Amino acid sequence: MPTCTALIVAGGRGTRFGGPLPKQYALVARQPVLRRTLAVFRTAPGIDRIQVVIGPGDEEHYRTAIAGFDLPPPVEGGASRQRSVLNGLEALAAQPPDLVAIHDAARPFVRPADIAACLKALSASGVDGAVLGVPLADTLKRAEPGGVISETVPRAHLWRAQTPQVFRYPALLAAHRAAASLGANDATALTDDAAVAERAGLRVVMVAGHDDNRKITTAQDLRQAATMETRTAFGFDVHGFGPGNAVMLGGVAIPHAQTLAGHSDADVALHALTDAVLGTIGAGDIGKHFPPSDPQWRGASSDRFLRHAVGLVEAAGGRIVHLDLTLICEAPRIGPHREAIVESIARIAGVGRDRVSVKATTTEGLGFTGRGEGIAAQAVATVEVPRS
Repeated sequence: MPTCTALIVAGGRGTRFGGPLPKQYALVARQPVLRRTLAVFRTAPGIDRIQVVIGPGDEEHYRTAIAGFDLPPPVEGGASRQRSVLNGLEALAAQPPDLVAIHDAARPFVRPADIAACLKALSASGVDGAVLGVPLADTLKRAEPGGVISETVPRAHLWRAQTPQVFRYPALLAAHRAAASLGANDATALTDDAAVAERAGLRVVMVAGHDDNRKITTAQDLRQAATMETRTAFGFDVHGFGPGNAVMLGGVAIPHAQTLAGHSDADVALHALTDAVLGTIGAGDIGKHFPPSDPQWRGASSDRFLRHAVGLVEAAGGRIVHLDLTLICEAPRIGPHREAIVESIARIAGVGRDRVSVKATTTEGLGFTGRGEGIAAQAVATVEVPRS
């Protein structure tokens, strides 16, 4: 796998934001914006290292924001965004990564799955860069001074660019070095790294992201971002054993003298997690969305159920904060498979591994699990959703 460093640009002064602190150090739900952004990239699949670029004089704010994080010393930014990114890229030259993901510190709601989608697009298409963005849906008007409309701009093929913007490191470094010699007016037109790449003749593709990956620019943006609330819900499921040679737990096939019986693949772990996630948004239970009376779900892989529930949370503007699973059985032994189950659930839910907990216990020989008749699972899901 290619190595990828996330270069987090936190050198802006936030003149439109106002307030006593630059926006990247303002608090959202009692955490600095920068810290929330870094927390996403610390668990994002495919990211090997993080380097932050900060503004001159922001060292104390930065130390407070990253307390407890193990990060390399920050790089001091320049007078423009382009110069700040170049400073960060130059700092990586001693141990150059294969890829670099440039991300605005003031976009704390980016999804790990979208970061992974950019990395996948870059590696799969043979291009030089991949940019996260959203296709335009609104009608665009060009207006003269005074507000008189002069033109309706066709919106087909137009996108709103976001970050991260992922590039092959050597190509982007060369493009930024070339852009550093531009005059002030020309440099001002390079508002993102894709513009720098385009100027250098690099081929860059767009990757569809989400509207909730918004950038905090004004105090109003911060107030809207702060109107998230945390919800927690519980899920429970049971499946009995039947003839077979493996059980599905958390999307992982574990060899066993029996299998779990059920309409789908009987993955008791994913069923409990699905119910817990659905519960956080009051969306009923797994049977409401995937009724066992419907033959299309016979033998279905349960990762589809959990992905569906996570998708409903995301469609509501929310995100998964943590998934906690407890498996209750005498056999099979869960310990040897715990890490594989964690990895599988994290992949299915599109979250980092540190947002998934898998535990196992027995009932000391008591009850149906103690008699080896089946497996029970209980799950707790914690999410953040917009306050209603």
